[in-house]
This record gives sequence, C-alpha cells and structure tokens, in this order.
Amino acid sequence: MRIGFGYDAHRLVPGRKMVLCGVEIPCEFGPAGHSDADAALHALIDALLGAAALGDIGSHFPDGNERYRGADSLALLRQAYAMIRERGYKLGNADITIVLQNPKLAPHIEKMRETAARALESDTGKISVKATTEEGMGFTGSGEGISAYAVVLLERTE
Repeated sequence: MRIGFGYDAHRLVPGRKMVLCGVEIPCEFGPAGHSDADAALHALIDALLGAAALGDIGSHFPDGNERYRGADSLALLRQAYAMIRERGYKLGNADITIVLQNPKLAPHIEKMRETAARALESDTGKISVKATTEEGMGFTGSGEGISAYAVVLLERTE
C-alpha cells in the first residue's frame, strides 16, 4: 500500500467558473488559474502522484505550457491515474476536503463524489468529499481564495 497527500489553493476572482471535482458550481466567482483551476482535483492529482513517487502536478502538467491553458482537470486526473495503473496500483480510497467560505457545497457533494469516482474507475464508496469553512479567518475565510486537501491510499493490483 502507498499513501499520498495533496494540497492546492487558488485566488477567487469574479466572472470565472467555479469547478470542483469536475462539477460546475453556480457562483459569481471562481478560482483563477491556468487550467480550469479545480483545486479539489489538483489536490487529488498531487496525492495520487505523491503516493506513487511520481512528482507533482506541475511536473506533469506545467502551467507554463499553453497546452494546459483552460484544461479540464478531469482529463488531467484520468491521465495521472493511468500513470498510477501503469505502475501496478489502483485506488484504495480517496478523501478530499475543500475549504471555501461561500458558496455552500453540500448540495453538490454527491455529484462531486460520482464524477471523481468515474474518473478513477471506482465507485463512490471509495471517494469522500467534504467541505468546510474557516469561519471568516484567513484567505479562504475572507473569500479571497479556496484551498483543498486530499489523501489517497493506493493498493497493488493483483
């Protein structure tokens, strides 16, 4: 078994789409970034790559490469997971925490779990997505940004 941890954060800006775990969240602002800036999936990708000792998201999908401008993070997740599978591992489980003051994410959590599970060739029973606030503290609490954390367990394929 291998364990990986990932983290991502983005500034929030008006007029940008809010996409989390591949699900568009109705909102007047969204995370700034080179790709779709899906902080939850970026943290998940980093956790997967870290568990397999394959570096980080920036080494595989650099933000300086125009090829990834506006990239769909679900597609990046699928590519990262293919690297994991090539090395003889599969997902045991994933746990994602999104830190965001607003909007409330509870109505979207199940769809986020389903979308991530499909991309990881898994079922929702292996994917946890949680949302929390920092009660007005820090850059996420002030509404200036979003952050996400992810932990994964990889298991050897049989």
